[in-house]
Amino acid sequence: MIRYDLRCEKGHQFDGWFRSSEGFEALKKAGQVACTHCGSVVVEKALMAPGIAVSEVKSDLHSPRNPQEAALDKLRRQVEESSDYVGMSFAAEARAMHEGTAPERAIHGEAKLEDARKLLEDGIPVAPLPFRTRHGAN
Repeated sequence: MIRYDLRCEKGHQFDGWFRSSEGFEALKKAGQVACTHCGSVVVEKALMAPGIAVSEVKSDLHSPRNPQEAALDKLRRQVEESSDYVGMSFAAEARAMHEGTAPERAIHGEAKLEDARKLLEDGIPVAPLPFRTRHGAN
């Protein structure tokens, strides 16, 4: 079965179900497709949005869509598994480790641009990660 959005000569819009495109054309030619509002048999197909089967739509929005996203996802997982997430305390934690007032360990987190710039200016090695943290995300 196929569904068409239809429009009559007077501008009324309605829909109809047909066995096939050829079936629609045969019924139209025979004058058997009529407007549901006014009965006019001068009917044409209207523009329609394509129908997409649900199985064709990728419903998993968390999975990588291409090899580049897969590589970034793998890197993110490695960073998260091998370091501690310190959130917005990243700049303070990195500075404390550099100054020797906190034990050294691998960390990741977030920092304001000005704080990250100051760390670099002070010789504290930090690098931006090419992804947003998903720490705590499902």
